[in-house]
Amino acid sequence: MAAPESRRVTIQDVAKVAGVSVSAVSKVLRAAYGVSPQMRQRVTEAIDALGYRPHAGARAMRGRSFTIGVLIADLASPFQREIAGGIGAELDPSPYQEVLIGGGPSAARQRRGVEALVDRQVDGLVLVAPWMETSWLEALGARIPTVVVARHGGGDSFDTIVNDDHEGARLMVDHLVGLGHRRIVLTGHPAMGLTSPHVLAHTARCEGYAAAMRRHGLEPDVVETSYTEEGGYEAALLALAGREPPTAVFAGADIAALGVLRAAEERGLHVPGRLSVTGYDNTFVSTIGRVALTTIDQSGHRTGSIGARLLLERIEGRRRPVHYIIAPRLMPRATSGRPRPPS
Repeated sequence: MAAPESRRVTIQDVAKVAGVSVSAVSKVLRAAYGVSPQMRQRVTEAIDALGYRPHAGARAMRGRSFTIGVLIADLASPFQREIAGGIGAELDPSPYQEVLIGGGPSAARQRRGVEALVDRQVDGLVLVAPWMETSWLEALGARIPTVVVARHGGGDSFDTIVNDDHEGARLMVDHLVGLGHRRIVLTGHPAMGLTSPHVLAHTARCEGYAAAMRRHGLEPDVVETSYTEEGGYEAALLALAGREPPTAVFAGADIAALGVLRAAEERGLHVPGRLSVTGYDNTFVSTIGRVALTTIDQSGHRTGSIGARLLLERIEGRRRPVHYIIAPRLMPRATSGRPRPPS
């Protein structure tokens, strides 16, 4: 079935081996609508057998490069890496290849990264937790198909996919209050200059926590550091040094919860007997038996998969904006329990 080695395999070769028309092969390559699973399988098998790879320069001249630009605001974040994995898994059976870049420490750096991707003629963009102002994102979405992940408020020219962070925070506060906790501290993260309604997930999470605490007649207590292991550690030390230390720390991200657990261990505080510790994300590390972290599942892999799917729809011509919300789930594990009665 292999084509002669003296020349590059063409789309005509693929069509001949698959027993379909050139236009049918083109539809499969473009992930276009109206392609049956049987046809897709025949074409895919022919592509694999022949080792066919469309010429990048020719594709760009025809208006397609079959590359997707992915901006990850924080490459150190386990949850954002899970989103990237979901994007890659969704694109795997398609002809598109993701090109991943780190966002960097400022909105200006992120803008330069996005423009670099656009200059390289990517067919679309998935931006994970971008800090840029909404007007800039609207202008970007008008130029190129764009999906924004983990940022609330929606958009007119781009799609968004978010977790219901208000509901997720409520689930966790209700869980801890139901166990008997009254002093519940949240570890927070800076808002990065964004204001409601166009805020990043951690800001919406903080708003949901505050609302849930007040609904129970409790005073919110937020210690703002960063969503890192070190940030969680610092927040826990600050909270535990207060006049009335908390009986529970709700870390706004699993990675920060690991820092809280380190601080508790250093201070000799048994978890969950003396201090309940919970997170948000349900990243892989939270499921490890030695950690067994109570957390909120927002499915990073599924988030990335849906984001990539929305982008492919955008590339194929959909213009109506979609605002997709993923429902959170409470995942109770070993790090939360009833507070120990005062001695």
